[in-house]
Amino acid sequence: MGFQVMTMSDAAAARVRAIVDNSGPDAKGIRVGIKKGGCAGMEYTIDLVTEPSARDDRIEKDGASVWIDPAAVLYLLGTEMGFETTTLRSGFTFHNPNQTSACGCGESVELQAADLTELARQRQATPA
Repeated sequence: MGFQVMTMSDAAAARVRAIVDNSGPDAKGIRVGIKKGGCAGMEYTIDLVTEPSARDDRIEKDGASVWIDPAAVLYLLGTEMGFETTTLRSGFTFHNPNQTSACGCGESVELQAADLTELARQRQATPA
């Protein structure tokens, strides 16, 4: 298997499958991206996918498909997408090594592009 931009937890895969199952026959998965906004500068976006774009990267786990907006790839490299339910909220979480800070409310983050030289060095050091 080739390099994946992101990974997803079992809980995230289960939630993606539930979203698709409840969204009608045209739903294929979700698309993750980023946009400028919030007090920290960037926000994660999640949209339903009915027509996958050939430009998007795709990850899959246990039948759950997530497409990644090409404009977000450098900011999402190495990220694990999770899903959690707490007393006050439920939603997707992003454990992102490219995140440098977050706002107090947790709705926006500051991200830097991944260091491709460091990623290449790590891949070479890890046996296949």
